[in-house]
Amino acid sequence: MPLLRRGDFGPDVAEVRATLTKLGLLSDPQPSQVFDLPVEHAVRAFQQRRGLITDGVVGPATYRALRDATYRLGDRPLAFLMAQPVTGDDVSALQERLLELGYDAGRANGEFGHQTELALRSFQRDYGLIVDGMCGPDTVRALRQLQPKVRGGRPVFLREQERVRRAGPRLSGKRIIIDPGHGGDDRGVEVDGVSEADVMLDLGRLLEGKMAATGMEALLTRGPNNNPDEGERARFANEAGADLILSLHADRNASPLASGVATFHFGTGNGTSSTVGEALAGFIQREIVARTGMLDCRTHPKTWDMLRMTRCTAVRVEVGYLTNDGDRQRLANPSFRDVVAEGILVAVKRLYLLGKDDQPTGTFTLDDLLRHEVATGKIR
Repeated sequence: MPLLRRGDFGPDVAEVRATLTKLGLLSDPQPSQVFDLPVEHAVRAFQQRRGLITDGVVGPATYRALRDATYRLGDRPLAFLMAQPVTGDDVSALQERLLELGYDAGRANGEFGHQTELALRSFQRDYGLIVDGMCGPDTVRALRQLQPKVRGGRPVFLREQERVRRAGPRLSGKRIIIDPGHGGDDRGVEVDGVSEADVMLDLGRLLEGKMAATGMEALLTRGPNNNPDEGERARFANEAGADLILSLHADRNASPLASGVATFHFGTGNGTSSTVGEALAGFIQREIVARTGMLDCRTHPKTWDMLRMTRCTAVRVEVGYLTNDGDRQRLANPSFRDVVAEGILVAVKRLYLLGKDDQPTGTFTLDDLLRHEVATGKIR
């Protein structure tokens, strides 16, 4: 659907207004087809609640989230459809309930995937239901009657933490997906001949080279001439069995004064957050700020597809604003990109060190990491 913003008019706007009214975010006693200021405020409130970009514009991500928010568990049968997976808040509720009962449904991302089906079939088998992998009335009734085995702690995120602990402090052997934003005909932000697509691809390649030097396996989601969408990039990472995903972007702003670095991790904004993602985002943010002196725009939880749809920990780094003269000049400098790449690599190392044998922020170097790998006998 087209982007909808204040001033627009038509049946698509009427649908958005009706959904916002149903969700209790808009009082609309006389239904209208106008995207006015109250609608924009309601959209912003919804976006903030859902961990989306709070711009008051209804684009594909906001429209999909609005549609998903209208479903409650039990409203419709749920099943795994490979060609077009079922999505919605009812799926999220099913996943959360299965996780509470001790079944590994994966991240509660609102998409009924194969892992959710396996968890549901296990539940049905254990409780004497028809094992069909479909969440119908009988299954919903059983889910609501049973007491959870796990309370608090978000078991899926506890599993993430345990995987990091078991992986050990070495970088060697870990598989990392590096995701340079945009690509192909989509240049991303482009100002004075400096494009986000080119700068982030070079940053990704620099990071890939440094990771390879430590014995890590680094895979890029794209080359210079293609631009997979976020869903395709997430699927690539899942199929590759990645340990971590690092998505690289630059930002833009209507104000040329906007500048700085920000890092994002999966989180809904209502307390549900990837603890490992939050930790890695914090390490990356602090390393880049310490090494470059860029303005610290902090870390933030978001529900973007690249963060939500991946089975492993994913973070997205917005390395400066190409609309800012200072940030753009620095990003155009290969030496600056090399410093950023080293900071990201060191942040990954800090994640796996779990606070042991650590050094002050901004002081670790690639040589330090290589010496650590050699000392553990993994690099000759």
